[in-house]
Amino acid sequence: MNLCVTCRGKGLCGRLRCPILERFKAIETVALTDNLFGASPPSVFVGRMGYPDVLAGPLVPPDVGSAEARQYDDPKELLNRDIGEIVDLRSRLVRTHSRMNVADVGILKRSDRLDISVNPFLSTSQELALAEKPVDTEVWFTKPIDARMRFDGMLMPMGPAGEIEKIELTENPKVPGKVDYLVSDTDALATDSIRELYKNDISQHHITRIFSIGLVGVLRKRRLVPTRWSITAIDDMIGKMLLDDLRYYPEIKEIVLFSCERFGNHFEILLVPRCFSFELIEIWLPDSVWSEKLWIGGDRESYGGKKGYSSLAGGYYAARTAAVEYLHRIRRQASVFIVREILPDYWAPLGVWVIRETVRDALSRDAERFESINSALQEIARRIRTPRVRWDCEIQLLDECRFQRTLAEFL
Repeated sequence: MNLCVTCRGKGLCGRLRCPILERFKAIETVALTDNLFGASPPSVFVGRMGYPDVLAGPLVPPDVGSAEARQYDDPKELLNRDIGEIVDLRSRLVRTHSRMNVADVGILKRSDRLDISVNPFLSTSQELALAEKPVDTEVWFTKPIDARMRFDGMLMPMGPAGEIEKIELTENPKVPGKVDYLVSDTDALATDSIRELYKNDISQHHITRIFSIGLVGVLRKRRLVPTRWSITAIDDMIGKMLLDDLRYYPEIKEIVLFSCERFGNHFEILLVPRCFSFELIEIWLPDSVWSEKLWIGGDRESYGGKKGYSSLAGGYYAARTAAVEYLHRIRRQASVFIVREILPDYWAPLGVWVIRETVRDALSRDAERFESINSALQEIARRIRTPRVRWDCEIQLLDECRFQRTLAEFL
């Protein structure tokens, strides 16, 4: 990305649209004021710089009503838009913040039936994070908001930022009963609370929000968790939780292949009748976001699970979560092989939700069936723009499926 410093929008990278300038175009439409009113989607952001003293607060789009606010933050709403629309929407979302210590959540007061922090800015952020629907919010800043942008491959884009002087929710948040109950249970482990929330159809996006703002777990261990970390943590926890059941399911009966492309992210997802394993190959084409030349990498886990943090970062866990959800839903296990090819069409980073939602979308479609792994790989190679010889060497676990025979084949 050093080229961006030299280029400053002159097009030296070869892209037709500069992701940085596109962000600024949207930011320029936000009035740089010291006061704003709008409906938060609801959304909160916890930073990681300066940890354990971090910047945290709600995200609020100026002059936006409750009916329109959800489209600014809900991945399911954003999935059907193009990159330009998403960048425009997200860059109008003002990131309000106040400096907080991650342990501030351990000192609580009682508000109705919920325990919330005595830090007034944090308590308001927590109340908002609990909400199921958008909440009208008014914010006063210590000075006019700052148009400096945030650019990150893990997170959704965000617009201007401002330090909170005063913040008020001008309506009562609507909190799902199960969320209310589990947040109030200060003796339950975070993993147990997350399991219950997920099983009761609380969206993963909502779970990540309340986990990040420190509202689940044993009281003395509750902490603010930077948004970047919490996204991957919830993906990992949900994936492991579902795998606990998945390993007892019978194997699928056929070799099946799913395919989907969103925002310049092309996915080929192959399921093979074996005990669970997971392998992800990523191919970043030249001039796709963050990539000036071809880059190929892979990571994987066998039946025993993943050891250490993935070299592919949060995208690995997002893809695994979506794949495991599908297998759990059909009550089967399989070896999962995914190729993700990132095209130049992906000109601005949108966050790992793109991976999770695109894999979910692919697995909701009709599958193609194959007699052999080799024939399925030939079909994958036909659709992937990068020659197979360039990425075939990254395949490891799938090769075991191709060449290693199982006991079942001798019965």
